[in-house]
Amino acid sequence: MKKILLFVFLLAGTALAAQKSQPIRVLFIGNSYTFYHNLPDLVSQIGESVGFPIDATACTKGSQRFTGHLQNGKLLRMLAAGGWDYVVLQEQSEAPALPTELVAEGTYRPARTLDSLVHAGSPQARVIYYMTWGRKEGSKTYGNHYPPVATYEGMQQRLATSYLEMAYRSGGWCAPVGLAWMRVRSEKPEYELYMPDGSHPSEAGTLLAANVIFSVIYGKPYASEIRAGVPQQQAEYLRQVAQQTVFDNLRLINVEPVAPGPLPEIALPRK
Repeated sequence: MKKILLFVFLLAGTALAAQKSQPIRVLFIGNSYTFYHNLPDLVSQIGESVGFPIDATACTKGSQRFTGHLQNGKLLRMLAAGGWDYVVLQEQSEAPALPTELVAEGTYRPARTLDSLVHAGSPQARVIYYMTWGRKEGSKTYGNHYPPVATYEGMQQRLATSYLEMAYRSGGWCAPVGLAWMRVRSEKPEYELYMPDGSHPSEAGTLLAANVIFSVIYGKPYASEIRAGVPQQQAEYLRQVAQQTVFDNLRLINVEPVAPGPLPEIALPRK
């Protein structure tokens, strides 16, 4: 009898180990902020380094918006086929920083559609909204017409608000890359996160983004030697900032969900 129980236990353990070894399937939907320095592959490398295999697939196109992705037949077929554990959504870099009414129509609406398509094919999938960063000197395209985005700080605030709103509206999670980016700019301005265009991520910027996204997926602290060409001391700092930004803000980024239902009424003081 003991031999039979031992055999059953070993068999169950083997099955569990096999189940754990199955790669997590992650689909990245975005544009150049996602494909620069091969962010999806870098997330996979970090996962592999800690024994958490990730099968990353990317659907990206330069400057593409959510609305454009919805016209991509190949992507729609990939979503319908299902089997995804996580889907990472990254909107065009300036679109979520525009005035509220434009964001509501041009970003929130297609984000909801993408979220619905993800869950139609993969009901248990978790959608992660990849919060990007403000341009190094603010938006040159819109800053003269919409002053809040004329500076890095103002643009970052608008991006953060919009990405968090998308997570709250859909019950998804937010990968707060922009918040980690802001901290690095403040603490270590000598660490260059931008390419010379002041927009796209450098190798260090992509490494920071990859660690933030992986931290959201992995859900606990980790150590990794993946540096992607970044000096060791700098890479270690970026990894620590990424993890702290995620794990210190679990409620903010909706990993610990906000309370459901409408906001309570606010009693304004009488004049």
